[in-house]
Amino acid sequence: MLAHFKDWGRELAGLHWPERSRVQKILDAAEVRTASGLRLQVVEPRDGESYELRVFGCGELESRENNWHDLFNVLAWIVFPKTKAALNARHHQALREERNLPGNNRGRVRDALTLLDESGVIVASADPQLLQMIREFSWKSLFWDRRVAVSSSMYWLSLGHALCEKALAPYRGMTGHGLLLEVGCDFFRLNDRDRAVFLDRQVAERIADPHFMTSPDFFSPIPVLGIPGWHAANGSSEFYDDHGYFRPGRRSRKSAKYRVTGETG
Repeated sequence: MLAHFKDWGRELAGLHWPERSRVQKILDAAEVRTASGLRLQVVEPRDGESYELRVFGCGELESRENNWHDLFNVLAWIVFPKTKAALNARHHQALREERNLPGNNRGRVRDALTLLDESGVIVASADPQLLQMIREFSWKSLFWDRRVAVSSSMYWLSLGHALCEKALAPYRGMTGHGLLLEVGCDFFRLNDRDRAVFLDRQVAERIADPHFMTSPDFFSPIPVLGIPGWHAANGSSEFYDDHGYFRPGRRSRKSAKYRVTGETG
């Protein structure tokens, strides 16, 4: 789930904490830009300015020193530059539209964008039945009974930087918000970096669609400790009998269906 960050982790290895100037060099080398075409720059936080508007209008990404949350956010921009830029552009558009709304004007679109940005997990699978089991909350059937199929035909990619921070100290109850995508079998012949590039392009294109991801209900909850091979305790079938964590759910997440038809090359 975090394999896509390993190359950039090596870039920063050996440092007590990566200073902004070091992180900036990596951003510059990756040529990361906002949807407004500005070069992304890591800067100190400032009071009184909208975070999203500052990114879109000035190309300035607030990042605190010695802060894992903000460092993972920068890494997410490096690994998912198109998706992060699309998220920011849609936030910017939603903010403009919400100015005309009465009262508490934060809408469900921005709530959905924030969930994906903070705790999103991209779940790619060549087997639509496995994705349907997520929508139906069939956790033990998926993670235990179909364990081999999950390992061979599903790919989990953490986009949310808050979720990455939580992964530093995993705990029972740790949950992501899954964006489910059906892919072709050739996707699994790609290496981790190329998979991330492919999914970044596909997800960014869909975020730009105003009819895509219009509320938090679009996502499926993902109890990430249950993903085979990710947590040592899930090597036992009894692990999945904890219904407080692997909840049966109230309904099928029909709204979360989406098929990727783009080429992986």
